[in-house]
Formats: sequence, C-alpha cells, structure tokens
Amino acid sequence: MLNNNLTATSEAVSEGHPDKIADQISDAILDEMLKRDKMAKVACETLVSQNLVIIAGEINSKAKKDIDIKEIAKQTIKNIGYTNIEYGLDYKSATIIDAIGSQSIDITNAVEKKNTKDIGAGDQGIIFGYACNETENFLPIAYELSNLILQKASKLRKSGQIKWLRPDAKSQVTIEYDSNKKPIRISNIVVSHQHDPDISQELLRQTIIEKIIKPTLKNKSMLDENIKYYINPSGNFVIGGPTGDTGLTGRKIIADSYGGFARHGGGAYSGKDATKVDRSAAYMARYIAKNMVAAEISKEFEMQLAYAIGIPNPVSIKITTGINDNEYEKKILNFIINNFDLTPNGIIKKLKLREPVYSKTCTYGHFGKNELEWEKLDFVDTIKKEFKI
Repeated sequence: MLNNNLTATSEAVSEGHPDKIADQISDAILDEMLKRDKMAKVACETLVSQNLVIIAGEINSKAKKDIDIKEIAKQTIKNIGYTNIEYGLDYKSATIIDAIGSQSIDITNAVEKKNTKDIGAGDQGIIFGYACNETENFLPIAYELSNLILQKASKLRKSGQIKWLRPDAKSQVTIEYDSNKKPIRISNIVVSHQHDPDISQELLRQTIIEKIIKPTLKNKSMLDENIKYYINPSGNFVIGGPTGDTGLTGRKIIADSYGGFARHGGGAYSGKDATKVDRSAAYMARYIAKNMVAAEISKEFEMQLAYAIGIPNPVSIKITTGINDNEYEKKILNFIINNFDLTPNGIIKKLKLREPVYSKTCTYGHFGKNELEWEKLDFVDTIKKEFKI
C-alpha cells in the first residue's frame, strides 16, 4: 500500500546482468584499442544471448589487426563470474562471433577536420549532465544506494563468502522526501538476485537483508525498522544471465547515469570512443554540474548540450538550477561558455578521454567514481570566486 509522502525510486543492475555483460565487452575492446592507438575510432556493439556472443560495430585503428576480439570477450565474461553454463553463460564454451567493420568514410571526414586541430562531433544529439547535494558524491541517494547494495553482493559472491550467489542481479531503492524535497527515510528496497537451485527463499531473504543490505546501509541515517524488503519477489531466480534474457550494449542508460532523477538524451555511453559526444559531452556536463553544486550555486544542477555532426561547438546549451531567477541563470550560462571548452577536442583534453579508462565506468554507474577525471572538484574555487559565494 502506497502512503501519501513524496517518493522517488532508482534501480541498478549488477555486472552479471545481460545488458551489462554487453557493455563490459564493448568497453573492454575500446580500452584495448586505446592502449595501442589513442586515436582509435570505436563504436562497438555487443549482443549476448544463451551461450552466444556477437560483437559488431565499426572500428578504425592501426591497432585493429593486433587485437584478439574474441579473447577480450572471453576474459571479460570470465572476470564477471560466468564460469559455468548453469549460470546462463560460460566463457569456456561460448560461441563468439566477431563481425566488426570499419567506420564510414563520411563520418571520418566529418569528425576529422582537414587543416585544423578541431574535431567535429561524431553525431548529432542532445546530452545531459546532472548533480545534486543528496550525497557526498553529488548523486541522488536512491541511485547511490541501489548501486552500493549490488556492489556489496558482488564482493561477497566473488570472494566466495556467499558461494550460492550467481552473477545476475538487480536492485531498487525508494526514498521518501519531506515537503522541502529533503530525503528523510528509505521506504522500500527490492533485490532480485540469481542463486543456486538448492537455496531456500528463507535463507536467501535473510542473507540478502542481513549480510548485504544492512551492512551496506549501516551508516545511513534513513535506515529504520519500517523499511519494506522485497527479496526475489518473483520467487526462484535460478535461470539468469543471457539464458534468461538477451543482453545488448547501451540498454541500461538510466542505470548508467542518474537513476531517473535527470533527463537523458537517449544516446548510450559504452563502446564509444570520445569523439562520440553521447559519451564525452555527458562526462563534461556531469563535471560542470558537479562543480556547480559543490560550489553551492544550487542544490541541484542539470545541463543540456546539443551538437550537430561535424560541428565542433555545441549548437545549444541549457541549464536548469531550480532557482527562479532568469538573470542569475544567464550569468551562470555565460560563465560556462567563457570558462569551459565544450568542443570534442577540448573535452577530450580536459578529461583525458584518450586514456583506457572505460572499463572502470561501465558497471555501477558512470558517475560518482572519484578517481575519474569528470568527478574532480577542481573548479569549485573558481566558481565561488566568480559568484562571490
């Protein structure tokens, strides 16, 4: 039964979810290309179904001939934990098909401008970045907790502390807010986790609540005895991975970004090199939004960028701060235009996006991992000085 309080919900998926298997394979291939050729153009798409993996897309790189695509896929599957066909996929016996082609010459010419150092956007599109002050990582708390729960489960599974957990899993957290939109408590938590067939639902429920959820949330003040737990609400979850559902690269764009608390332009991140603004501009928009919220410009900050294929600069920029002051927002917008290079080349240089960092991004969210360049808070002082905060 729902109550009358304001609520908001986010979900997350584990690294063993079929769509995440696909994302990880695509980004592992991208990273291997970048290790050998920092100028590689990569658009890598993966499909996983049953014990079959199909890798397609377009790659232009001098390193392409040196990369064993099938071996990269196999090792990625192994690292996730798909080591037995009973789990839904087995790295040892999987059929892996390499169907990668080359990038269109038309796209190459649009991106690589002759007689100039500029890089054109790899495609048109609208891209969003977001931050809020609900957590230390400037992410919505429902989204952050959903991911933390599954990260804890993954750690216990991989360490062998809970031997009967299998790789596929999903979580969902609902947060209650007061009338000032401040989070006040956790309303309910949903976890669906793949498991061995001989495990009772009672043991599974007790283990997930006591060994995964509560230790993860023990320092969170919103944890109370009234939380509703929905643990494997459909019953048995033995058949999972790609045997249960087909997985595709780029099909978890909300779990990859902000858990539904911000808008999304629809372009996926994984498998794409940084000339694709779906990815690089999303990272830059997050960087700007996070620094703005950290500088106390606003409690939340959403930024929209729009690009045209082959054109370096964005064709439009929009910000949403929740502040009812158009002149103040215009001042913020002018500050962004004058202080941040939003061309693909400028973004790539600022965020070091030719480095092979993408395998770190594609599980448990692309944002909130402080070792990544777009999570740095190195512009906060400049913002505070400009706006006299």
